[in-house]
Amino acid sequence: MIDLYTFTTPNGRKASIMLEEVGLPYTVHVIDIRQGDQFTPEFVAINPNSKIPAIVDQDTHITVFESGAILIYLAEKTGKFFPTDQVGRFRVLEWLMFQMASVGPMFGQLNHFKRFAPEPIPYAIQRYEQETLRLYGVLDQQLASQEFICGDYSIADIATFPWVAVYDFQGLTLDNHPHLNRWFETMQARPAVARGMAVP
Repeated sequence: MIDLYTFTTPNGRKASIMLEEVGLPYTVHVIDIRQGDQFTPEFVAINPNSKIPAIVDQDTHITVFESGAILIYLAEKTGKFFPTDQVGRFRVLEWLMFQMASVGPMFGQLNHFKRFAPEPIPYAIQRYEQETLRLYGVLDQQLASQEFICGDYSIADIATFPWVAVYDFQGLTLDNHPHLNRWFETMQARPAVARGMAVP
């Protein structure tokens, strides 16, 4: 049994999508980051950085925080969505790190400055929107000749989807990136992805 500590954010949904895809039983613990739940001593003991998601594997008594590390842990535990050959493994790791280092931070900053900042800052909005669109282009090119980001479905797709899924929230469109749009629709149609996106 996996204890999942999460909230309704793209990073949180990476973990729930993965858990749904691999079919492991899990219990959801809602950490309401709007109310400061992530700073309680109980949660800080699980993740000293006070961020969601985090998991506790009751079978192994292993605690994992950081969404990318959680995806790798669950992939290795189940033998799913993460190649075992060195070439395939590092290809997936490259694109997982691309999501962690570029897609998440840049899309997240756009979300903040466009939707949550107390006052609009045009320079910041323009900067992060342009970078988001550039990253759309990188993904679109990568998807031009294959169904999924690394060819076969992998944790790179699971990590990236919840962030691309907020395009409408950001006031953007995928219409100018047909390969990314096709991938988005393919991902959205997966039952496990739909279930994971609804958690919590």
